[in-house]
Amino acid sequence: MGVVIESSIWELNPSIFIFIFVCCIFSIFLYPHASNRTSTIFDHGISSSFLRFQRNFLVIYSLASVVEGLWSVFGEFELASHGFDREKMIMSLCYGYTTALFAAPFLGMLSDLIGQKKVCLIFCILHLFVGVWKKITQQPSIFMTSICLSMANTIFSFSFETWMVIQHEKQGHRLDSLNDTYWLMTFFESACFIASQMFANWLIDNNMEKNTAPSSAVIFLAIICFILLTRGWTETPGTTSFKEYSMSFYTYIFGDKRIWLLTWAQTSLHFSIGLFWILWAPTVVADGREVQLGLIFTCFLGSRMLGSTVFPCLTSGPSSLRIEDCLVFAYIILAVLLSIVAYDYQEIGVLVTLFSLFHACVGFVLPSLARLRTM
Repeated sequence: MGVVIESSIWELNPSIFIFIFVCCIFSIFLYPHASNRTSTIFDHGISSSFLRFQRNFLVIYSLASVVEGLWSVFGEFELASHGFDREKMIMSLCYGYTTALFAAPFLGMLSDLIGQKKVCLIFCILHLFVGVWKKITQQPSIFMTSICLSMANTIFSFSFETWMVIQHEKQGHRLDSLNDTYWLMTFFESACFIASQMFANWLIDNNMEKNTAPSSAVIFLAIICFILLTRGWTETPGTTSFKEYSMSFYTYIFGDKRIWLLTWAQTSLHFSIGLFWILWAPTVVADGREVQLGLIFTCFLGSRMLGSTVFPCLTSGPSSLRIEDCLVFAYIILAVLLSIVAYDYQEIGVLVTLFSLFHACVGFVLPSLARLRTM
């Protein structure tokens, strides 16, 4: 007589998504009243030129976020469909992180010499190249794919922001208005990751014959992003020679301890996010129950959106807190949350709560570090 083993399924309460959505809307509408910015006779509010500049940049940045999100969702599915186990998937991530570690300094110097806009165009070219390669070759090299996508992700993480800051200063907008752009970048990036997850799942639709559909979508979106970038703001490349740039680099980078402290803070954040990306799914399913990882990850991204809306409320207005003080508490909370997860096994609901709080803190830390980079 056979024994029937019933599988237990853990489901996320759908009201969580409604709660996060309502909190985000409430926080956004509460921000003008909580900030209570002081004004002078020379300050007539936010200019229409800045709103137009901010809106155009956020459109380009959101489109680039969708392209990044499509590969992050489709990549693991594609590797699994080709028979790669988890060890090979982790190896592909190691290829990418190693490439980013060695390529990031050179890409940063290259962007300063040739201009941020051209490097952003390289971002689109890399995604276009990978998309075309995957349509032509049914099983492309995991090594080359990881290298190209990691370089594109590195460019996405700093070139778009730097390009925005340079154009912001060039057009003479107020420096304090950067705070709004920073948290909106984190907010829209998380929202676009959710949208790209839904879009990729719709394209795949549990049908292996549609495994090239996300590649076609990435090619189409990368071309649109390339066109918008070329029609964007004009940029004059720097005329500084490489020798003068090297001297300035050693003076302002190696000679400033604040830069090193900010570097360590950024590195520790990306390291913790990388560990989370590798370990969160095995940790959640460790007890053998079935879970819907896609919905749980959407909850994490929603928490990150909510955390980004807290940034302007705490750092704007006459009663605002110092960004440095807020970051100290945020990093302590991040360390405590990850320590609870690493100390002992927790219930799935507790793990989801801890990981959601972790992403909420990440959503606050990202615009805070971006603001410190321009101070």
